[in-house]
Amino acid sequence: MTRYAQILSTGRYIPARRITNAELDGRWDRPVSQWLVDNVGIEARHVMSDDETTSDLVVAAARQALQRAGRTPADVDLLIVATDTPDQLSPATASVVQAKLEALHAGTFDVNAACAGWVTALDLAARYIATEPGVRHVLVCGGYAMTRFLDWDDKRTATLFADGAGAVLLGAGDEPGFLAGQLRADGRYHGALGIYTGGARHPATPERVTAGGKPHVAFVEQFPATFNSEQWPPLIRAVLERAGLPLRALDLLVFTQLNARTIEQVMGVLELPMERTHMIMKEWGYLGSACIPAAFDDAVQNGKAPPVGGHVLFCATGGGLAMGASVWRMTHALGSARE
Repeated sequence: MTRYAQILSTGRYIPARRITNAELDGRWDRPVSQWLVDNVGIEARHVMSDDETTSDLVVAAARQALQRAGRTPADVDLLIVATDTPDQLSPATASVVQAKLEALHAGTFDVNAACAGWVTALDLAARYIATEPGVRHVLVCGGYAMTRFLDWDDKRTATLFADGAGAVLLGAGDEPGFLAGQLRADGRYHGALGIYTGGARHPATPERVTAGGKPHVAFVEQFPATFNSEQWPPLIRAVLERAGLPLRALDLLVFTQLNARTIEQVMGVLELPMERTHMIMKEWGYLGSACIPAAFDDAVQNGKAPPVGGHVLFCATGGGLAMGASVWRMTHALGSARE
């Protein structure tokens, strides 16, 4: 019997501590509040507590997804964590999550495609379910702890990044959920944005950290400001062609949540109403690899989940520059009541 990956449930975790634009206004020579609202769409962001780490955020989101699906950690066969802010370089944060979640039957690995990591992980999970009879339930999680890597004096990064996690539980079924996915990249821009200290190229040795070489996220090289608005529409059309769907069949599109103006522009190019997308950066800032599953969960909880038989498309860009798109048919009704 042919097996297909299906979306069973969603979950998210947003830390309690909230920082508004107004609280950041006094850090630099001019206010940032209105510029952020007008140009990016961010009004506030949430920051993890001192005793939290990436795996803690992911565990909270994963527990919620399992609870909503009526499953337990023992049901999980594979656990994938998409993150570029891991608990440590090695071993994988997914192994830490497995232990904390007590999902002891699950295989584990991390995916680092920066902010495109969760869509990449979702694509991998769908193909595992289709080809591996022993894999029936996969937790696909995105975890982001980028405030641990911020230079709070750098207004280009300190105003954007936040912390959080999102999760989707996939299950195996006999009717298609996953319809098509496509991954792309433009590696010429790998030096544009990232955390460039802490790996083999620039190890975070005690001497380097003492001298001010602490790992932090930074915009280093210029990349086209219109990259997403130019690249997303053809990527979306390509993956829809593979799925055999027209644009009008999409009930919901969830994009990387970095810039509201870009999403508005892309929806205009696609000639789709804004009601068919969902944005969360206004209250939660930029959540990187966690932003798409968190936005999808928020859409579900606000009654915007596609109906059974409807379609959702995820589209992401991350440092590298990595890209991915994935289109799904809804085979299960996703609830809209938060626990």
